[in-house]
Amino acid sequence: MALLKNTITKLTAFAGHRGIASLSALSETHQMLQKTCRDFADGELKPIAAKLDREHLYPRDQIKKMGELGLMGMTIPEEFNGSGLDYLAYAIAMEEISRGCASAGVIMSVNNSLYLGTIHQWGTREQKEKFIVPFTSGERVGSFALSEPGNGSDAGAASTIAKEEGNHFALTGTKSWITSGYESEAVVVMATTDKSLKHKGISSFIVPKPIEGLELGKKEDKLGIRASSTCNLIFDNCKVPKENLLGKPGSGFKVAMMGLDAGRIGIAGQALGIAQASLEVAAEYASKRLAFGTPLTKLQIIQQKLAEMAVRLESARLLTWRAAWLKDNKKPYTKEAAMAKLAASEAATFLSHQCIQILGGMGYVSDMPAERHYRDARITEIYEGTSEIQKLVIAGNLIKELGLN
Repeated sequence: MALLKNTITKLTAFAGHRGIASLSALSETHQMLQKTCRDFADGELKPIAAKLDREHLYPRDQIKKMGELGLMGMTIPEEFNGSGLDYLAYAIAMEEISRGCASAGVIMSVNNSLYLGTIHQWGTREQKEKFIVPFTSGERVGSFALSEPGNGSDAGAASTIAKEEGNHFALTGTKSWITSGYESEAVVVMATTDKSLKHKGISSFIVPKPIEGLELGKKEDKLGIRASSTCNLIFDNCKVPKENLLGKPGSGFKVAMMGLDAGRIGIAGQALGIAQASLEVAAEYASKRLAFGTPLTKLQIIQQKLAEMAVRLESARLLTWRAAWLKDNKKPYTKEAAMAKLAASEAATFLSHQCIQILGGMGYVSDMPAERHYRDARITEIYEGTSEIQKLVIAGNLIKELGLN
């Protein structure tokens, strides 16, 4: 929405970001966006993140406010009620929001890239008017359904069937690990329309919710990201109008893979936010905690930990920004998005681990946010492609680039 651009334009002062040495490389627009998102995260998300996590509360009011800021449809053109910003802006915003609350970050990520981004890239104008315009304000959110109980990383083995019947397709099967599964009002679903063609027989559909023939499974009780609902979607002869076919029949696998490429930039941003929050908690605690009569920050072993944390964070951030820049400039970015997601997710795990080590016993109790960051970080190495899958993507593209395939 135009509100985000207007907010950025009105800002005249910028408070520097702790930990981003390369900030000067950002445009004024991106710097203003960063401040806007950081202020929102500090004021609206950080104070309630522990309660949201502890009580498994969906941050409905905060998501609506994020929509009002233009954060729920960042890269969607203004003609479809989006903010019309680039993917670098999206990566920056994802980091800042996730620094305040990683659950809010993943809700924002799935709605922006996997749901809205996929429909914007492949949808007809009518589909965009119906399934994009109402989903950028934060009042409604969307989901993305690719994984199934038996084929998490094998995206080409979709057992959910879409059978063509007259003026509709009948979907039958189960999709698993659906982010915002309970709150979403529409979902992009991958289903097999021709089993004999294997991955080339997969098609994609936009399914409104609620709809007859679709039931929600139980809410998963998760290690982290607990303010975002995750569940199965169970389709039983669910009739979806033919006009809800997204892209051409048989293009579903390509639709999904391209959506995941973009989504990995968002998850990298989420992981950066968790990592940044972990570094800040560790550094602040170490500056106040005395050991042997001196602050922990004076001890070389703590300095070494903080230095390695900072290097891993900054390296992952630059990889993420590079992937976003490549996408914004319409250059191939599949390998770089995988690199960014791999590096950022592993950085989040490493930094949150070291944060607990620096805090010692205080890092292990819920009085401090360190243990929540540690739990939240873990999933970033799993969803939207595990670290192992990212390595396969990186290696496969590298071999092609070297002409060795």
